Amino acid sequence: MTGTRTPVDPGPVDPGPAGPGPDAPAAAPDAAALAAVVADLRAALPAGALVTDPDALRARAQDGSATPPTGEPVALVLPSTTAEVSAVLRAAHAHGVPVVPQGALSGLAGGANAVPGAILLSTARMTEIRRIDPVDQVAVVQPGVVTKDLVDAVAARGLFYPPDPASYAQSTIGGNIATNAGGMRCVKYGVTRDFVRSLEVVLADGEVVRTSPETVKAVAGLDLTGLVVGSEGTLAVVTEATLGLLPAPGPDRGVCATFATVADALEVANAIIASPHRPSTLELLDGVVLASLVAYDPEAGLPAGAEAMLLAITDEAVGGVEDVAAYEVIAREHGALTVDVAHDEQRLHALLRARRAFNPAMRAVRGGSINEDVAVPRTRLPELLERLGDVSAQVGLPIGTGGHVGDGNLHPVIAFDPADPAQVAAAAEAHARILGLAVELGGTVTGEHGIGTEKRFALPTELGDRVLQIQRGIKQVLDPRNILNPGKKL
Repeated sequence: MTGTRTPVDPGPVDPGPAGPGPDAPAAAPDAAALAAVVADLRAALPAGALVTDPDALRARAQDGSATPPTGEPVALVLPSTTAEVSAVLRAAHAHGVPVVPQGALSGLAGGANAVPGAILLSTARMTEIRRIDPVDQVAVVQPGVVTKDLVDAVAARGLFYPPDPASYAQSTIGGNIATNAGGMRCVKYGVTRDFVRSLEVVLADGEVVRTSPETVKAVAGLDLTGLVVGSEGTLAVVTEATLGLLPAPGPDRGVCATFATVADALEVANAIIASPHRPSTLELLDGVVLASLVAYDPEAGLPAGAEAMLLAITDEAVGGVEDVAAYEVIAREHGALTVDVAHDEQRLHALLRARRAFNPAMRAVRGGSINEDVAVPRTRLPELLERLGDVSAQVGLPIGTGGHVGDGNLHPVIAFDPADPAQVAAAAEAHARILGLAVELGGTVTGEHGIGTEKRFALPTELGDRVLQIQRGIKQVLDPRNILNPGKKL
């Protein structure tokens, strides 16, 4: 979800079985508990690490989704050490007060939003890159490290951290771990979970544990590291991450091609994926998005009449020139309207210009937008895109789609006028229908943004009752008082 947005209600949230537990709706602690926990925090934390000013709390109450918080927080804490995080959770656990872990608030599903009476636990002061090891090829970092800062730091040592969420210049490693963030390089390198070796976490009662050793292989016991990654702060608070690195890749080179139909672009994408020339990035923008880009940025130079754009990039140190030549041949063989080739960074950045302007261009169409995050098997992409057009026609709102066609993760963006109640309602209907469509086609309601509060209503449809019950049972074991980000994820 992006930009200015009037919150929409896609339908009732299934709260699960009645009674306490991880699936129960969050309720505000009583006044005595809130007063007691603030007193404990004031005693346990250093000066300046506890904030109770109402204006400061309101400024941290919601993430980038514009999904509204469900309640007002009682305090903001700014720990800088694992010991301080542990003290916060001990106090919260003792008094039954919820804790909402927060990074840069760049999330897009309401996962970091305040809940009634919550302690907002910000990792803004946990920004230490503790170790970069070129032999073991790992980096050990605190959760508040900004993704770009880590990428730059390891690059200076001849190394490479591949996960690249679109918000990498703002998002933090802790936030990326919370949502198992992906990005444009997923088609070659995978997602955040693929690069997390080990985590130090603080459990709901304040106990500090290490989830696994930092070795490449470790199968003693269940995969607690993998379980925490993507859990959106509902199982534990990450205080240190050991991340796998790779040798630095070659320079980025790429091809940007436009097509008369989305079907032509999908055929090219399939041919590229099936070829020996594996791209590091393979992105699609459909005709609705391209039209919005022409209006948003007339200087972008997009050709009239194009119904799809495909961007293929390689970062191979050896063979990159051959990769680009192969992409160009494949595009031309499938009737590309235009083909732009870039072998230098400046030209490639120009080709990426349209892709980067996707979200603001769609938001500008009517002033508000909902950015979906569905993923389906790549063989179902043609049907997904066709039926998204049907949804758009039926609700009477433009839906433009772009995203990671190389791994089947697309971002349909619903454009609507937030001042028009009829359009708000239509956007809500489209939101629910798109999530249902993803599940129907054998996919998921979220590939990389997370569930938060925005998509929780869709979980029973995707997971089914038994799997959802199992997952809530795991939450109950790790967080029996349901204080860690309650009302989110599950």
